Amino acid sequence: MAGAAFQFTDANFDQQAVNGSMPALVDFWAEWCGPCRMLGPTIEELAKDYSGRVLVGKMDTDANQATAVKLGIQSIPTVMLFKNGKLVQKWVGVRPKAEFTKALDAALAG
Repeated sequence: MAGAAFQFTDANFDQQAVNGSMPALVDFWAEWCGPCRMLGPTIEELAKDYSGRVLVGKMDTDANQATAVKLGIQSIPTVMLFKNGKLVQKWVGVRPKAEFTKALDAALAG
C-alpha cells in the first residue's frame, strides 16, 4: 500500500536510513510497548504525508536488536531523523505529530 510506513530491519537500515537518497524518519518500537502503539498512527500518517520525499518507517527492536544496540537505544519509542548519513534529530517517548512535521520540513528545506 502506497504511503505505508517502511519496515526497517538490521539488514536494510544502513542502506535505507543512513545512506538513502532522501531523509529517513525511523520509529524504534516493540509490540509489547504501549506508548509505541500510541505513536504508531502518527508514524503512519507521516509516511503518507511525506511519501516520496522522506522515508518514514518503523523498526521492531525485538526483531532487530543489532541496530538498536549500535545506536544506543535504551528507551522506546525512540524516533530518529537521518539526513545525508547523519543523525539530525532524536526524540524519546511519544511526541505530537507537529514536532515531527516541523523537523521534517526543516530537513527538506535545508
